[in-house]
Amino acid sequence: MIEPQTDPNAGKVAKKKFGQNFLKEERVLHKIIESMPKDDLRVVEVGPGLGDLTRFLVETKDVTAYEVDRDLCEHLRGRFSAPIAKGRLKLRCGDVLSHWENESLEDRPYHLVANLPYYIATNIILRALKDPQCQSLLVMVQKEVAEKFAAHPKERAFSALAVLAQSAGEVERLFDVPPEAFVPAPKVTSSVLRIVKTRSFDDAGFEAFLKAAFTQPRKTLRKNLSARYPKEAVARALSRLGLDGSLRPHEVATSLYHHLYNALKGDMDGREEKPQQQPQTLR
Repeated sequence: MIEPQTDPNAGKVAKKKFGQNFLKEERVLHKIIESMPKDDLRVVEVGPGLGDLTRFLVETKDVTAYEVDRDLCEHLRGRFSAPIAKGRLKLRCGDVLSHWENESLEDRPYHLVANLPYYIATNIILRALKDPQCQSLLVMVQKEVAEKFAAHPKERAFSALAVLAQSAGEVERLFDVPPEAFVPAPKVTSSVLRIVKTRSFDDAGFEAFLKAAFTQPRKTLRKNLSARYPKEAVARALSRLGLDGSLRPHEVATSLYHHLYNALKGDMDGREEKPQQQPQTLR
């Protein structure tokens, strides 16, 4: 069996198209396990790779693992034939987002654990925040992504992603993981991010509002929102909440964003919003 902690050829297994970097550092694997909730809920692991975290998970948890790489699926079937036979591990091959066609990834409460490549990390996290069965997320992502989700108001990294994460629960960047902990070594530092949900948050209107609010982070919140809503409505909403028109998007707390959104919604009843010039992505 392949053991990436000792196998010098483990890096040859990685495929660039999937953004694969296999965690080889035993100490980091243990820290991840220690950071997980202490309960009996099922664990969903996204991107088990060679199975080095999976081998710890199946010792104490029932696990559903989603792996997009068909070759790695074959490897995992062989390595975990006993847990699969006992029903301890369910292995599902293919893109996890395609399995997420329904409202929930699982039909029962679960915790999400994952080592996510940059190109898919944000989509996975946002989808899990909306999933009513997902109770928590413990994910390894690029440090920059973790900072955007875990930042506090008034910090430069505070973003629409932080507002959405804080709207769903408690967010914490636990620790950083250096490139040399992986095979092959990525060019960036990674971070382990934990989100313990208090509710599932799924509001397309609020997401569109945040896209407008953070469109140009260096400009004022008032100017950004005025590109989508009438200037008079924005001015009234800010005034009603006692917010200075010169505030930048990162200077406003999550709770105030919800109040501001509701104020604008109430003001806009019966009116049309300004058309967006082009679609924006959350950042």
